[in-house]
This record gives sequence, C-alpha cells and structure tokens, in this order.
Amino acid sequence: MTERKFGVDVQVRAEQVRAKTTRRFLLEAAARLFDERGYVGTSISDISTQSGRTSGAIYFHYSSKENLALAIVQEHFAAWPALIGRYRTADFPALERLVALSFDVARAFRDDVVIRAGSRLWAERSAIDVTLPRPFVGWLETVTRLLEEAREEGALAEGIAPDMAAHGLVCAFFGLHTVSDALEGRRQIEEGLHDLWLLLLTALQPECDAPALIARARAQGERMRQAESAEESGAKAEGKAPRKRKATATAKGTAATKSTPAGKTTGRGKAPKGDGRRGALGPV
Repeated sequence: MTERKFGVDVQVRAEQVRAKTTRRFLLEAAARLFDERGYVGTSISDISTQSGRTSGAIYFHYSSKENLALAIVQEHFAAWPALIGRYRTADFPALERLVALSFDVARAFRDDVVIRAGSRLWAERSAIDVTLPRPFVGWLETVTRLLEEAREEGALAEGIAPDMAAHGLVCAFFGLHTVSDALEGRRQIEEGLHDLWLLLLTALQPECDAPALIARARAQGERMRQAESAEESGAKAEGKAPRKRKATATAKGTAATKSTPAGKTTGRGKAPKGDGRRGALGPV
C-alpha cells in the first residue's frame, strides 16, 4: 500500500513538473510573438504554430489570449524583486548600487524576451481586456530609498531631494529605453546608459569622478552576477533549487503584490485597464 502511494505521488509530481514546463514553454513562445508583432498582431493560431502545440493545449493552460498576455506581464513584474533585493543589501556605496542596478535592468530589457514582451504588452494595454499591474511606482520608491542612503553617506550634492531626483532618474532611464528600442532595438543600451550616467552623476554628487564611479559600479555588478551564477550552478549540481532571497522592505512593497491569476479574468467592478495595485514595478 505504501509503495503504491509512493508511486502515485511520484507520478503526480512528474505531471506537475510537465505542466509547469509546458506553461513556461508556451509563455515564452507567445512572448516572442508579442514582442515582434504586438498583442493585436498575434493570434492563438500564431502561438500554436510558433510553439508546435495545438490551440487546445494553449487554452488548457491559458484560458484566453488576454490571460496569456496577463501572465507575461506578471512574469515581467516578478523579475525585479530579487534583483532589487540583492542591490539593496549589497555592501558598497548606494550611488554605485543604483548605477549597477540600472545596468542589470538594462541588460534584462535587452536580452530577455519575456521582459521585452511584458513591456510592449503593457504599452498596448488599451487593447487587452484584463487589468494589468500599475507600473513605475515601485521603481520610484526603490530609487528614492537608494538616494536617501546616498545622502546619509554624504554622497549627494547639497539641496538634492531624493524623491524629486528619483522621479527625474526614472523618467530619464525609461525614456532612454524607449529611444534606444525605437532606434536600434536596444543593441547599444549599455553605451547609452553609460553616457546618461555621466550627465546625471555630475548633478547628483559634488566633485564627482563620474567615469570612475560608473566603472566601479559595473565591476561590482559583474562580481555579483558571477557569484549568483556560481551559487545557482552549485545548487543544480547538488540537485537543489537555488536559494531564494527575501525581498527587502522596499522591494517587498514594489513587486510582491497580488495580481489577477493567469487563467482568471477580473470580475464585476474591476479597476480601469492598467491601473493595478500601488507598488508595482514598471515596464517601459
């Protein structure tokens, strides 16, 4: 009896793993099309062709195209809390952490199709009949807190208000992404971000050696990525899941928000499209 129960449990777990793998496969296939063609230009039939799975299989895992789009946007938003948490707790100056974080975010937008698709879908939210998370508020909170830490370290110029500066930085950062995406598909986003920080740091920090600060920040970010990669490789070698980091107070307020589950539509009295809960991180 015990052996039979054990066998059933193993089978159930195997089916759950297969279902999770299939959902992710379909989500990434859809993301590639949404990123290239947009929401209106992509059909379930297109996703079926792209993925090699039947439309019925897609509807089994995602009940509609709207809910598949919602799942991608939610995945986009879910990418940021762990990244923010790492930089919030890293042991180097706050301004350098802010610069290093910005380069990691830029690379994610450039290299991760789900991040890019989530961004485009949010921009096309008026065509999607589900409620999407509210963007940018979490980034404003995160940047404000890092600038407050920089002020406590004596690294901000006199008269700089962290909240006002954060608003300008977030606008500049995501504005750069919009222009870079339109002109060269974000291929030169890191070069553009470097030049943007040369301009911004001279206003934020008195007597700032901006090139040296950027170089230190990028080197610290590279060391953090290498350590993260080594930890994940070690966990896989031992057959363990990589250790999940707890979100910091700021990160917790930014992306650990509940959204409408994929596969469920919002019901009566839903908020206007694109108006999600306060504290969501934002696509561009």
